[in-house]
Amino acid sequence: MTAALPTVSLTIAEAAQASGLSAYTLRYYEQIGLIAPIDRRSGARRYNDADMRWLDFLVRLRATGMSMRDMQRYAQLLRVGNTSAASTAERQALLEAHAERLEAEIRTQRETLAYIRKKIRLYEEMRTEAKPAKKRA
Repeated sequence: MTAALPTVSLTIAEAAQASGLSAYTLRYYEQIGLIAPIDRRSGARRYNDADMRWLDFLVRLRATGMSMRDMQRYAQLLRVGNTSAASTAERQALLEAHAERLEAEIRTQRETLAYIRKKIRLYEEMRTEAKPAKKRA
């Protein structure tokens, strides 16, 4: 029999530091339903492994531009559970739509980067042509 791995139990300050979110944001996310109510010990929030994985996912969704409304809908559906086919189908659809938007943004960014690099090459060529030729002795 294997021993259970220790479970993370972080204070709100520790969870904020680990997630990159502020304590205010963590409380706000809980208030608006993005985060399920956090277990408390002696009145203080204690974040566990599952809470931290969820926060990591939320941070990634925000970093890639998912709207708060879509994140809230996803969180609502997640709380319904994996036994509801409608819940899993809608969560999948939300993530697929977000992935498509993200892929379109990445394509646009790549095109813009290629354009900028082309301009840089043009300026390099202009500077090279403008250099005076060295006189031979």
